[in-house]
Amino acid sequence: MAEKIVVDPIPRIEGHLRIEAKLGENNVIEDAFSSGTMWRGIEIILKGRDPRDAWAFAERICGVCTTVHALASVRCVEDALGIEVPPNGRIIRNLMNATQQTQDHLVHFYHLHALDWVDVVSALKADPKQASAIAQAISPWPKSSVGYFKDLQQRLVGFVESGQLGIFSNGYWGHSAYKLPAEVNLIAVAHYLEALEFQKEIVKIHTVFGGKNPHPNYLVGGMACAIDPNRNTAINIETLSMVRRIIDETITFIDQVYIPDLIAIAGFYKDWLYGGGLGNYLSYGDFPEQSVHDASSLLWPRGAILDKDLSTVHDVDPRDMNQVTEEVSHSWYTYANGDEKGLHPWEGETSPKYTGPKPPFEHLDTEKKYSWLKTPRWKDNPMEVGPLARVLLQYAKNDPMITETVNAVLGKLEVGPEALFSTLGRTAARGIECKQTAGFMRHFYDQLIENVKTGDYRTADTRLWDPSRWPKDAKGFGYTEAPRGALGHWIHIRDGKIEDYQIVVPSTWNASPRDSKGEVGAYESALRGTPMADPEKPLEILRTVHSFDPCLACASHVLDMNGEEITRVTIV
Repeated sequence: MAEKIVVDPIPRIEGHLRIEAKLGENNVIEDAFSSGTMWRGIEIILKGRDPRDAWAFAERICGVCTTVHALASVRCVEDALGIEVPPNGRIIRNLMNATQQTQDHLVHFYHLHALDWVDVVSALKADPKQASAIAQAISPWPKSSVGYFKDLQQRLVGFVESGQLGIFSNGYWGHSAYKLPAEVNLIAVAHYLEALEFQKEIVKIHTVFGGKNPHPNYLVGGMACAIDPNRNTAINIETLSMVRRIIDETITFIDQVYIPDLIAIAGFYKDWLYGGGLGNYLSYGDFPEQSVHDASSLLWPRGAILDKDLSTVHDVDPRDMNQVTEEVSHSWYTYANGDEKGLHPWEGETSPKYTGPKPPFEHLDTEKKYSWLKTPRWKDNPMEVGPLARVLLQYAKNDPMITETVNAVLGKLEVGPEALFSTLGRTAARGIECKQTAGFMRHFYDQLIENVKTGDYRTADTRLWDPSRWPKDAKGFGYTEAPRGALGHWIHIRDGKIEDYQIVVPSTWNASPRDSKGEVGAYESALRGTPMADPEKPLEILRTVHSFDPCLACASHVLDMNGEEITRVTIV
C-alpha cells in the first residue's frame, strides 16, 4: 500500500493543482493537502493603472468563466466612485451572468466531471437498441434512435482501433469504481458530444451584448452596447429574437438532457456520499433586481451556513475588516507584519516568496509553506463556496425558486436533504442551479424587452467618467457569484489611479492550504475519509475535487504588460 498518492495536475483544463493524499488503514484517505502550483500576480499588474481599465485586465485572469472577473471589477470601481448603473445596464449584466453560469455548468458536468462517473470504453459493449429504449424512457429528447446510438458506437470503435482516444484519452477506463451499465455509458458519451457542440451556441449571447466571447466587453457605468429596435447597426428586434431562441433551446437542453442524465447517473451512485467536507458554506449573493448595493434585492441571497446547520443563516459583510481575511502561513507569500495574521483585502499584500523544494522532488514539505494560494477565512472559519453553498442558502431560506427543484431531484433519487452534504450532492446542486440560471436568462430577457418597449434604450451612465469629479481617496468592493463560487474584488483608488487591488477567487477559498491553526481548506477536508478502490488509479480523488470544479487559471499570471518577468518560479 502506498503511503502517499500524488495527483498533479488534477484539473482537466483549468490551471495547475496538486493533491497529495495520505492513506490510512484499508486504503482510506487519512489526510490530504491541496497545492496551487502557479502564481497569480494580477494585483501587481493593476497597480498604478486607470481604474476604468481594471476590468479588461482582471477579466483575462481566466478564459473559462470569461465574464465574472469583469463584472466584479466594474462593480468595485463603481462602488468606490459612487456610480449607479441604469436599469438596462444592470439587466444586461444579469443576463450575461446567467448565460455564463448556465454554459459553465453544462461544460463542467459533461466535459470536466462526467468522465469521473462514466466509463467511455464500456460504451463499446452497449446494445444500441437497449440504449435507445432507456433514453426514450427518461426523456423526450429527439436524438435517441437506435441508429443514432449505433452510429456513435461505431465512431468510438474507430477511436479505440486507431489507438488514439482523442478527447477521451488518459481515463481510468475499466476501473472497478465505475457502476453504470454499458448502455447508460453510451447515452452519456452521446450527450457529452452534443453538449460540446451546444455550449458554443449559448455564449453567442455574450457576443450580442459584449461584442465577443471569451472576454466580452464591459464598461464602468453600464454596458458598452447600443440598443435600438429600428437600427441595423444596433441590437435590434432581429438580434433580440435570436437571443430568445437561444434561451429557449438552452432551457430545453437542460430539461431534456442535463437533468435526466444527472438523475440517471446519480441513481447508480446513491451510496457515494463521501466528500461532504467542512460543512461551512459562504455566498456573496448575486443577480440584483434593484441596485447592486441593495443586498435585499439579490435573487441569490448573501449569507453563511456553519456546521451544516440549515436553521441559521449568518449575515455576511465583505466590507467588514473582521470578516473576510487572507493569511499566508502555508502560502508562498510574505506579509510585512507576519505571515500568520490574516489581512482584510483592503489591507492585503501580494509579495510572492517561493520557499518550496527544488526539483526534482517527490513530495511537498506540507509542514511549511506548500501552495501559491493564500488562505481565506470568514470570521476565522474555513468556508466552501460554489453551487452547493448557494443552493443550501436558498434551501435554508425556503426559497420556492430552488426548494421545489431540490425536492424533486432528491425525491427521484429517493434520498433526503442530508445527501446534499457530499461529493454527489455537490454535483447535483450544480445541475439544480443550472436549471435555475436558465430560468434567470428568460427572466432578465423579458425585463429587457419590457424596458425597450417603453422606449428606454439607455445602457450606461458615464457622467462620472471625469477623474476630476472623483474623490482623492476611495475604496470599493465588487462581488459576483462565479460558477465556482464567491468572487470578490477590492480596490483602493488614490489620485485617480489604482493604489491597490486585491482579488479573492472561488478556488482560493476551496483549494486553500491550512491556516496558522492547522485548519484545513475545503478540498483537504472533503478528501478525508474517502476509501480508495485502487490507490494506483485515484479515481475517487478526481471525483471529489472535480465536484468543486477546480479552476486554478486564476493563478497563472507571471508577466507584466511589457512581457517582463515579475518573478521566476520552477514548477515540477
